[in-house]
Amino acid sequence: MAKDIEVGTEYAPKDYQDPPPAPLIDPEELGKWSFYRAIIAEFIATLLFLYITVLTVIGYKSQSATDQCGGVGILGIAWAFGGMIFVLVYCTAGISGGHINPAVTFGLFLARKVSLVRAIMYIVAQCLGAICGCGLVKAFQKAYYFRYGGGANTLNDGYSTGTGLSAEIIGTFVLVYTVFAATDPKRNARDSHVPVLAPLPIGFAVFMVHLATIPVTGTGINPARSFGAAVIYGKDKAWDDQWIFWVGPFIGAAIAAFYHQFILRAGAVKAFGSFRSNA
Repeated sequence: MAKDIEVGTEYAPKDYQDPPPAPLIDPEELGKWSFYRAIIAEFIATLLFLYITVLTVIGYKSQSATDQCGGVGILGIAWAFGGMIFVLVYCTAGISGGHINPAVTFGLFLARKVSLVRAIMYIVAQCLGAICGCGLVKAFQKAYYFRYGGGANTLNDGYSTGTGLSAEIIGTFVLVYTVFAATDPKRNARDSHVPVLAPLPIGFAVFMVHLATIPVTGTGINPARSFGAAVIYGKDKAWDDQWIFWVGPFIGAAIAAFYHQFILRAGAVKAFGSFRSNA
């Protein structure tokens, strides 16, 4: 059974096919309906994601304010985030790739899975979708929206900036690493053993990270989610901590992209072997 293993400076034949790297700038994309359809899909998916999840957060806070045992609790909030990612990635993966997160888009861009133009447009669509999703929550729950924090991410009391930043870096690394692993074409090879439905592990990764980091930062790991909530909520605290929810996820995504592409998939070793062969 063929496996991707090194033999001297050569590699045995593979029983899977890696897609070619995406061009840095692909002007042909701008003339295709599929490109704009994917942008719309990212916008709508992020809108729905923020609408459901922020409503869940506000609903829990309003119920627990009068009854400490009321509401869905942290476990329910984590399920809302993870479950919605599962549903939305499943629905949009065939159209846009189901990113729904600028950090995921950034990681895939670094790995040359998407072009720069597509990455920028996805991030813009995701941020606009997040703003609109939070705007709907405010419109439907105006009485509770500002009273219970608008679902905005902030660094919780008792935690340092370094702790919050580290939580966002590690949490996003877990998510983006899972995205790379779940969508790796090698999983379709005969030596994979375990076929995988990509949205399922991605949704579980979001769920598990929320369980761990809600007490620290409220869990960002998605700059669009944090940005949209901050824009609609508009309070100083949400903006004071906003940089944590951009810098942390982007660093985590970059580390995950490097780890998967150059360590697990041996990109650096293969490149060096090819250089030696040509020399």
